[in-house]
Amino acid sequence: MESIIQIKGKVNFNITLDPTIWIFDDRKVDLDTYFTAEHVEVNADEAYVEGASKFWSREIMEGASFPPTLKSEKKFDRQHMKVGTFGIVLKPFIENAEPTADATTVTFSDAAGKEYVYPIEEAKEMLFQFSLEGKILAEDGPVYLLHADGSNLQEPYKNIVGIKVD
Repeated sequence: MESIIQIKGKVNFNITLDPTIWIFDDRKVDLDTYFTAEHVEVNADEAYVEGASKFWSREIMEGASFPPTLKSEKKFDRQHMKVGTFGIVLKPFIENAEPTADATTVTFSDAAGKEYVYPIEEAKEMLFQFSLEGKILAEDGPVYLLHADGSNLQEPYKNIVGIKVD
């Protein structure tokens, strides 16, 4: 099974995706709770400014702390990674490929040649499921395609191997 997926077509940059490393990506979502929990979109720039402000306020009030405390270090929940079902939203990948001005749709193709066509804005909100109960999708992967509302969570589009922007 080839695990590499390319975004190509009417884009300024062809992007190559490797779903096997997304388990370590901070953008991954837990599909066991994603469709039932309320989502709050966080602006990365605003989050950075807020974090830096808190850091400098603490430095002024309490003084510097050397070495950094363990609370500031990012920890992975290894047990959850071993048993969790994860996905990732496609928006950053499609935006990084920079679709051209005349591009209107995104076509996802599976290993059998079947195609699933969506408007670009709808495709950005879709997800790729890349693990099931802690395991990569070896038999019918590398990824499953899920609608943004989770309506096809029980019967996702499987064996997705390509993305073409038209």
